[in-house]
Parts: sequence; structure tokens; C-alpha cells
Amino acid sequence: VQLVESGGGSVQPGGSLTLSCTASGFTFGLYGLGWFRQAPGKEREGVACIVSSDHYTKYSDSAEDRFTISLDNAKATVYLQMTNLGPEDSGRYYCAGVDGSSLCYIRPDEYGSWGQGTLVTVSS
Repeated sequence: VQLVESGGGSVQPGGSLTLSCTASGFTFGLYGLGWFRQAPGKEREGVACIVSSDHYTKYSDSAEDRFTISLDNAKATVYLQMTNLGPEDSGRYYCAGVDGSSLCYIRPDEYGSWGQGTLVTVSS
């Protein structure tokens, strides 16, 4: 499975940004995708996840109400719409995938495939 993220960049506090991740190589039509982020000196943390079967989603407390994860099955592309961004949202954002799963995880150890990440900087 290959995952390629895009859409990172610099934004001012209170701004918005949408990340994309295109997946390829899933063996089954059933899979889970998640977004994670890692700030310098901190552990990787889960942000949101979605499953391909019914688009069930789950969010971390920090992402709830501000971020929206969505999936275009035809394009095998997952999006993360982020609004009302703050400096604490800065970091490298990673897309992760798990094949053959109908479960939605926001724990990094549940995923076997990872993208290279895209950098998000929130600063005035």
C-alpha cells in the first residue's frame, strides 16, 4: 500500500487548510485510513480515521468540531479539512492505512502503511 499526502503549508491562526492523501495498492475494497500528526519533540498522535465501507469516522478530542475527515472511494483519496487552526496544530501530518479492516483506529500502532507526511505550520 502506498500513501501520498499533499496540501500542507503555512497558515495564520484561525485559518483553514485541507490535506489530501491518495492511496493505492489496497488488496480489498475494505480498508481504513487515518490522519496523524507529530510535532517536534512529541509523540505521533491520532487525529481522525474513516473506514471505506460506511464512512464511519472517529476524531480525537482536539480535532472534534474543528476537523472533518472524508473519503472519495472512487479516487481512494482521503481528505482532512481543518478549520480554526492554532499554533498547537502545527506539525507533520501523516496519512496511514490498514487493509481489509472495517474498524476505525486513531492509534498509530494499528496501521501498517504510512505516507511520508506533509508539513503544517500555523503561525502569525
